[in-house]
Amino acid sequence: MAGKEEGRAIGIDLGTTYSCVAAWQHNRVEIIPNDQGNRTTPSCVAFTENERLIGEAAMNQVASAPTNTVFDAKRLIGRKFNDSMVKSDMKLWPFKVIPHPTDNKPMIVVSYKGKEKRFSAEEISSMVLSKMKDIAEAYLGSSVKNAVVTVPAYFNDSQRRATKDAGTIAGLNVVRIINEPTAAAIAYGLDKGGDVPKNVLIFDLGGGTFDVCVAAIEAGIIEVKAIAGDTHLGGQDFDSRMVNHFVKEFERKNGKDISMNPKALRRLRSACERAKRMLSSTSQTNIEVESLFEGIDLFSTVTRAKFNELNMDLFNKCMELVEKCLSDAKMNWRSVDEVVLVGGSSRIPKVQELLKVIFNGKEACKAINPDEAVAYGAAVLAAKLSGESNEKVQNVVLSDVTPLSLGIAGVADVVHVIIPRNTPIPTRMEKIFTTEKDYQTGVTIKVCEGERSKVLDNNLLGVFSLQGIPAAPRRVPKIKECIDIDANGIMSVSAELIGTGLKNKMSITNYKGRLSKKEIEKMVKDAEKYKREDEEYRKKADARKALVNYAYDMRNNTRCAAGIGAADKKKIEKAFESTVKWLESNKLAKVDAFIKKMEELKRIYKPIEAMMQHSNP
Repeated sequence: MAGKEEGRAIGIDLGTTYSCVAAWQHNRVEIIPNDQGNRTTPSCVAFTENERLIGEAAMNQVASAPTNTVFDAKRLIGRKFNDSMVKSDMKLWPFKVIPHPTDNKPMIVVSYKGKEKRFSAEEISSMVLSKMKDIAEAYLGSSVKNAVVTVPAYFNDSQRRATKDAGTIAGLNVVRIINEPTAAAIAYGLDKGGDVPKNVLIFDLGGGTFDVCVAAIEAGIIEVKAIAGDTHLGGQDFDSRMVNHFVKEFERKNGKDISMNPKALRRLRSACERAKRMLSSTSQTNIEVESLFEGIDLFSTVTRAKFNELNMDLFNKCMELVEKCLSDAKMNWRSVDEVVLVGGSSRIPKVQELLKVIFNGKEACKAINPDEAVAYGAAVLAAKLSGESNEKVQNVVLSDVTPLSLGIAGVADVVHVIIPRNTPIPTRMEKIFTTEKDYQTGVTIKVCEGERSKVLDNNLLGVFSLQGIPAAPRRVPKIKECIDIDANGIMSVSAELIGTGLKNKMSITNYKGRLSKKEIEKMVKDAEKYKREDEEYRKKADARKALVNYAYDMRNNTRCAAGIGAADKKKIEKAFESTVKWLESNKLAKVDAFIKKMEELKRIYKPIEAMMQHSNP
């Protein structure tokens, strides 16, 4: 375990569709509700002419401004614009995504305060993290700096680093990046584990990602044996299948293609998402969207059987990954004592039915909340890392594994694995390489992650070189190449010519497409600026609202009041009308202007109000 981190720490489940924040308080984990009282918050950011909205407020206006409302940033984070997954998702998103001119990163384009703005996925994710930080601070009544943030187990190195960068931009010190199913295993171990050793399979199917992990749990000790997953499989994909089905149905019935209309697609997607949730508890439900396109309504029904048919290949893919995970853990279904469901999409009856088949009729454990388990586990680890003295927290010992094999390219770009997948982390492993040509004075080292034998078929993490090798016949120089993975699952690589002290290393920070220190600093400043702007807008909105309320109360109270003369009533009416006119022509006024206007009204109304109170004792 890492050393003690000072100060209060929170656990954040940064989800594709919803996020959740938790903290250790009063000797237990508390899931923290947002300002609307909900325990999960949409991972959604909206930009308008006047303000930036995050969470519930952004989600509430998604149908009216779909092109300026950003969601699914987690599906972009750490990826390249030309990634096939990015290309397929772009067809479904109403907002615009373009490549960064120099490093091919996907950039989200929105209109904000009348200007075109471009944001990276890290910036959008940082806005969601910042919102979760604010929710925690409001609830705990103190500032929060440290956080444990969760990622899908199958996130690669660049996705993990990008998530850590998002935390930095949000003003958080990310003390640990932890795998989502591992966090759920901590939640299960602390809450339901008991002292009897158990092999637990965590089945984590969320809005955008799927992970499965097998862990041995005993009295707070969580040892992950194997993980498998897909960073592009979840509830959003099930919604998309339904959306495509109804787009075709609408065209067939009405001869109209709505696939290029963002507003219609967004409204249809919301209806499909609602229907998906309903189908978890009923066998049939209605899809009703009034005036979906050109005044034509969409009134239809969808059965659970149809929903299953549309998504069967995706459900089967989940089951294949369960089988792979069991195989990697060198276990069969009999060895698993408990199957734990995590993530909203694990509620789908067909998914549970297929899982039951794999485990020979065994019922899955539903004792932990699938929406909150990941944040719960993250909060436990955050408490441990910040030095919480509670015995249960201190007894938590975590041994995680790396999800992907890591290696170095050799001759003909064949990958030599140095760290096999499912190796416990943190870890450090090395291999000896040599030169392929006579009198070679330099080598280029390509670092990859993945399970394929060729560099091209894997994820190339970065390239660095070792120059200045003394000239010698081929295969004489001995080069030790080492890969180091920390507790966050983030790696660094080094190469050393044995016997000479000649060294070079790469912490993948220079991986093309990753944010530079300068870019992160700029984004941190931007985030502070946006936060100030948000606060100024809220103050302005509050001051305007207070003035409007005061003006109406003043007029309504005097209209029917006895004891005041017609001249005073006329004076109040005139003051009210002039305030309404002023409000209409000063929409962009500053807070001070609204306060000044309020004081003017008070000077007129206070003496009349006193007269009213005197005549109505």
